[in-house]
Amino acid sequence: MYALKNKVQLIGHLGNAPEIKTIESGKKLARFSIATNETYRNAKGERVTETQWHSLVAWGKVADIAEKYLNKGKEVAIEGKLINRSYNDKEGNKKYITEIQVNEILMFGDREKV
Repeated sequence: MYALKNKVQLIGHLGNAPEIKTIESGKKLARFSIATNETYRNAKGERVTETQWHSLVAWGKVADIAEKYLNKGKEVAIEGKLINRSYNDKEGNKKYITEIQVNEILMFGDREKV
């Protein structure tokens, strides 16, 4: 049960191709987002779909995979953990961010020819 304390699993579609950066240490970083949809019927019986966007970050080999294989619209399953961080913007205001640090990616759909 200890491994379940901070674990996130999502299936969704990429909003854009990952943004790739290499930091000073030489480690690769990939930033991307996925959308998940939930469909339900409201009180009037109408079908409603709600979309949630999730910010993701991947490091190292997972970032390499994201760079090589992920593109806009691709359906993926991810597993990772929630990360909360803060920073000061240009005006000195403190901003807070919650994102998912991805440690596994599973790609759905047809295999692409390499």
